[in-house]
Amino acid sequence: MKRLGLLSIGLLLAACSKSEPPPEPVRPVLSIKVEALNEETLGRFAGSIQARYESNTGFRVGGRIASRNVDVGAEVDKGTLLATLDPSDQQNQLRSAQGDLAKVQAQLINAQANARRQQALFDRGVGAQAQLDIATTDLKTTQASLEQARAAVNQSKDQLGYTELRADHKAVVTAWNAEAGQVVTAGQQVVTLAQPDIKEAVIDLPDTLVDQIPSDVVFLVAAQLDPNINTTAVIREIEPQAQSATRTRRARLTLAETPPGFRLGTAISVTLSSAIKPRIELPATALQEVDGKTRIWVIDTQNKTVNPRDVSLVSRTDSTVVLAGGVKNGERVVSAGVNSLKPGQSVKLDEDSQ
Repeated sequence: MKRLGLLSIGLLLAACSKSEPPPEPVRPVLSIKVEALNEETLGRFAGSIQARYESNTGFRVGGRIASRNVDVGAEVDKGTLLATLDPSDQQNQLRSAQGDLAKVQAQLINAQANARRQQALFDRGVGAQAQLDIATTDLKTTQASLEQARAAVNQSKDQLGYTELRADHKAVVTAWNAEAGQVVTAGQQVVTLAQPDIKEAVIDLPDTLVDQIPSDVVFLVAAQLDPNINTTAVIREIEPQAQSATRTRRARLTLAETPPGFRLGTAISVTLSSAIKPRIELPATALQEVDGKTRIWVIDTQNKTVNPRDVSLVSRTDSTVVLAGGVKNGERVVSAGVNSLKPGQSVKLDEDSQ
């Protein structure tokens, strides 16, 4: 009888153990925190920091360059001597003009003496009116020749001064287009000067993108060597016609501020973004399709459990999906292995998401 009771108890315990399945194992999962996107990236382009105002400067007279006094990158003040021409021709012209001036000055002395003599004779009644008129005319002609000779001397001095190329304003030398010994003509571009006070970002945009840029586009300008040096910018101007070789149009951007690291010639990376209606972007591996519906698995971070949630798609690519809603900003969802999850299943979050 005693054995029968023990057997019954054993059968009862066995039946109970079969009716209670073992607990679901805690499953490690990869997860991602939901962050709503408020901006859409339209592209990223390389460019450089340049001066808004540049001037291409040359000599006002032609000749052979005798010296080049500054190098590219040099900062110059107003009046700084940049380069000189061989002044031999201009010096000879000045000496010739000065000789003509001395000749006319001597002629003026004679004309003045002759005019005084004829006037004295006429006043005593022994001189003819015709002779006095001729002397007076010669005096006026000589005086006019003297003014002409003086102007010629001044012009020759100016021509001699034009053999020196000086900076018109404080600037940075950005390019030389001629070297010492080279013969240049009047007005030929010799050196490029940039005003360093106002800088801007310069990039080349594809012609097909320019017409699609929205009015509220934002440009994030960052130094390529140090992305922490950055600022925002807006379009100042875009070239109306694309370059035939590259089919790009040059855009000049006005910087919101100019960090000290933005020196002339600094290589920059410019990202175009536009404000959009907030949306959620997740990895494509976070999406599960069941019975024609799309869903994701949302993690309860306090209880460490997961549950499915239906969502609607806006767009998708091979690597990402964009959701119209169904999940809140800041929630955490499973980013991989969603097909083996069960509602309410306990999970262990990866260390990076703790």
